[in-house]
Amino acid sequence: MSDREPPRRRVPGPARPSRPASAQRRPGPGARPGRRPVPPRPAAPNVIRLGSPRPRLRMVGLALALVMIAFVVRLLQVQAVDASTYAAKAEQNRYVGQVLAAERGEITDRSGVALASSEDAYDITADPTMFNRATLKIDDGPEQAAALLAPILGQDQSTLVGKLRPKDSAARYAKLASRQTPQVWKQIKDLKSALTAKESADGSTVNVLAGVFSVPSSKRVYPNGDLAAAVLGWVNAEGKGGGGIEQQLNATLAGKDGKIRYAQSGGRQVPTAGSTETPAVPGSDIELTLDRDIQWAAQNAITEQVEKSKADRGYVVVQDTRTGEILAMANSPGFDPNDLTEANPDALGNAALQDAYEPGSTAKIMSMAAVLEENVATPLTRVTVPNRLHRGDRLFKDDIDHPTWYLTLNGVLAKSSNIGTILATGELGKTQAEANRVLYSYLRKFGLGSYTGVDFPGETKGILAAPDDWSTSQQYTIPFGQGVSLNALQAASVYSTIANGGVRVEPTLVRGTQGPDGRFTPAAAPKKSRVVSAKTAKTLARMLESVVDDREGTGTKARIPGYRVAGKTGTANRVDPATGKYKGYTSSFAGFAPADNPRVTVYCAIQNATEGSYFGGQICGPIFKQVMEFALKTLQVPPTGTKSASLPVTFAP
Repeated sequence: MSDREPPRRRVPGPARPSRPASAQRRPGPGARPGRRPVPPRPAAPNVIRLGSPRPRLRMVGLALALVMIAFVVRLLQVQAVDASTYAAKAEQNRYVGQVLAAERGEITDRSGVALASSEDAYDITADPTMFNRATLKIDDGPEQAAALLAPILGQDQSTLVGKLRPKDSAARYAKLASRQTPQVWKQIKDLKSALTAKESADGSTVNVLAGVFSVPSSKRVYPNGDLAAAVLGWVNAEGKGGGGIEQQLNATLAGKDGKIRYAQSGGRQVPTAGSTETPAVPGSDIELTLDRDIQWAAQNAITEQVEKSKADRGYVVVQDTRTGEILAMANSPGFDPNDLTEANPDALGNAALQDAYEPGSTAKIMSMAAVLEENVATPLTRVTVPNRLHRGDRLFKDDIDHPTWYLTLNGVLAKSSNIGTILATGELGKTQAEANRVLYSYLRKFGLGSYTGVDFPGETKGILAAPDDWSTSQQYTIPFGQGVSLNALQAASVYSTIANGGVRVEPTLVRGTQGPDGRFTPAAAPKKSRVVSAKTAKTLARMLESVVDDREGTGTKARIPGYRVAGKTGTANRVDPATGKYKGYTSSFAGFAPADNPRVTVYCAIQNATEGSYFGGQICGPIFKQVMEFALKTLQVPPTGTKSASLPVTFAP
């Protein structure tokens, strides 16, 4: 091939207009060839021209600028102006707090045997926001969860639904049940695990219990059932003492709850987010003066007799005569503080401290104490006792009709003569009004009309009117225990005062406390006051022996072989609390042993015995004997080995 370029083809152009012939040139050497004529161009097509893009770009740019400005302003507001507010809201939603319940202190008897203790339990809680449609993708999440939980928690299904769907839709906490056993929480936990596994397996099941949780707590238990329940009381659903020592010393037993605050997500704690915790401070242990074994003996004895006599109720108080400590305080009927649903509401209190009743003849010991201490008579003073005695607006009699009795003052007490007591106390003053004031002063010193000092919830101080307010009949009934009222502990304290040589020691129910550090703090020493002289107390003890030992006495059923026993029976007209009128009787027996070296006082009372005998010596004397024998053996009190010098009961006119 030649390196020369191929000749270019000339494209004919449009025809040009021809020149006139005259103007045409002839071809000659070097002459240019003529141009061909150019054809006419076709008309140009219609073209749509676009507007300028600059205005649109300006508008878009302005809009973007405004958006950016809005974002910047909002960012400044969130991060600078309102930063603390939003941070607080974030903390509130992210962090949750729970109370760490303090372990409640134990209540023990004098030997450290637990009468009330606490065991592990759980509060069942929930996050209501985890049951709504947004979380579960179903509308009836609370209903399904409640249907599963109701039989386990023993609650009404509708109640649980109300807790899981609260009025405040933003609420993150609800307590479904308090102090549930570990077994209950295990049931719920196993059910949650089963639902989770099924949800993961087929995806068709919704775990409606995912928002249910537990908080460690404790539950109050009473290992001896109804033993000393009236003294111990119980703990209510809020974990506070609802009666007895549990209520009286709630602040000491309860301790101080702690708190924990932690980050959570989906109802679970975030371990890496940190937490703050204030530990709970355990409560202190309370050591009572009660002896569990003596308490059992007293409670068993009074329960059997109340059931046998078909009585309304009864109580037994056992007291250490030297220290004033209460060794037993038993009531019948009682209740089991482990299960209050089965308890009779009328039996939930401590009747031995809360019942005010007329004591009857057991109160005659105070009248005799006044007579002896004021030196107006001796145990051998002769008292002629008619079958009837007219005083004021009434005709008085003894519990049985009898011919005229010729009794010594000792015999008046041994045979429990109302008439003889009226005659003896009438010698306390030159006038009846003066005698009333003297007797009143002794009743007060023995503790009547005042609280015992144990500070027990609901305790009554009884009724003792001022002597100037005594009615005409009260002037003569109060000396033998009618027209005045007291509680069972006051009655027991009277006899302990005589047994303690005439010195009243304020009764005590608490020996001390042991704090979380293990340090034992004894209770404050009880108050002491002299009521009568040691001589008078010793004389009264001998007179009380005649009630039990002499064949003329009313308390022979209280005899204890090998021991000298001092005691007194009582059978009083009883005021019916429902009507305010006299109906039935209060049967009682009070005494101490050994009479010549007293260690233990036992007082028993039964209200409204309706079957069998209602005399105090007949139904309370045996209880006294049973409980006293047990107490003496438990405390290892040996017989004194001496015989009492019997005082005469009657005299020959």
